Amino acid sequence: MAQMNMVKALNTALDEALREDGDVVLMGQDIGRDEGVFRVTEGLLDTYGKNRVIDTPLAEGAIIGGAIGMALYGMKPVAEMQFSGFAFQAFHQVENHLSRFRNRTRGFFRLGMVMRMPYGGGIRAIEHHSESREAYYAHTPGLQMVIPSTPRNARALLRSAIRSPDPVIFFEPKAVYRAFREEVPDEPETMPIGKSQVVQEGSDVTLIAYGAMMRPTLAAAEKLAEDGVKAEVIDLLTVSPMDTETIAVSVQKTGRAVVIHEGPRTCGIGAEVVARIVETSLLYLEAPVKRVTGYDIQFPYFAREDVYLPDAGRIARAAHEVVKF
Repeated sequence: MAQMNMVKALNTALDEALREDGDVVLMGQDIGRDEGVFRVTEGLLDTYGKNRVIDTPLAEGAIIGGAIGMALYGMKPVAEMQFSGFAFQAFHQVENHLSRFRNRTRGFFRLGMVMRMPYGGGIRAIEHHSESREAYYAHTPGLQMVIPSTPRNARALLRSAIRSPDPVIFFEPKAVYRAFREEVPDEPETMPIGKSQVVQEGSDVTLIAYGAMMRPTLAAAEKLAEDGVKAEVIDLLTVSPMDTETIAVSVQKTGRAVVIHEGPRTCGIGAEVVARIVETSLLYLEAPVKRVTGYDIQFPYFAREDVYLPDAGRIARAAHEVVKF
C-alpha cells in the first residue's frame, strides 16, 4: 500500500474514475492547465485531455448549471468549486434544480453528479475561504452530504460519490489536505455513503466528529486516556443521510456524548446529532450532551483562527464535564 496525503488520495480517486468510466468528466475553474488551486487534479488534463478535464470560466452558477445539464443527459460530472465559500454563487442551481430533479420527475432523472469543494479553517486564509457551511446542504432534501477525514476514506468515499445515482455534495477539509499521510490500498476501494465509523472503542463517553475535527478529537481521546477515561470516537463521514444507528448504539453503551464540529453552533450538525441522541437514547443518558463547536460569528482573521477552532483541550474539558456530571 502506498503512503498518501489527502490531495494525492483524491487525485487517485479522480484518475480511477476517469479511467474506468468514459461518462465521467471533471469541470471547474483552473482545474486543467493549472491543476487546481490545491493541485487535486494534477496531471489529469495531460492524461485525459480537455474534453474530460474541462477548464471553466469563473462562473460558479454556470459550472453547476452545466454539470446538471450533463447529468441529465447521462454523463457523470464532477464539478469543483475552488473554495466552499464561493459556492453560494451557485446555490440557486443547487436548491432549485440539483436537489429537486429526482422528485420533480418522480425518479425519471436522478442527477448522478458530484459537487466537490474544500471547506473549513486552519490554513490562515482570507474571508470567504474558511467557512464550514455543511448544514446548508445537509438541510436541503435531495442531496447527500459527505465529508471525509483521512486520505484513505477520502479516496474511497469520492469513488462512491461518483458512482452514486443521486447528487453528492463532497466537502474536503483543506486543513487535512497535506497534514499527514496514511496507507491507501493499491486496489481501488469504496465505502458506503450514509455509514459512519467507530474509529476508537471506549466505554466512558462517546466523541462524535467529522472532517478536520477528527484530528483534535482523537488527540482529546488520548488526553482522556491519560486520565483513565476511555472515549469511544465516531467519525460521521456522511452528515446526510446520517447514520443514527451507530450513534445510538455507542451512546447507549457509554451513556455520555460530546459532539464536535467547527461550523457555527446554532442549527449546526451537532444540534441534529443531539436531537437524534435524545430521540433514540434519552433513557440511557447519564449526563447532558455537550457540543464543542465554532462560535456564532463569521470565521475570524488570522490572529484569532486558533481561538475559534475547537482543539483537543476544549474537547477533553467537555468530555470530563459529562463524565463527572
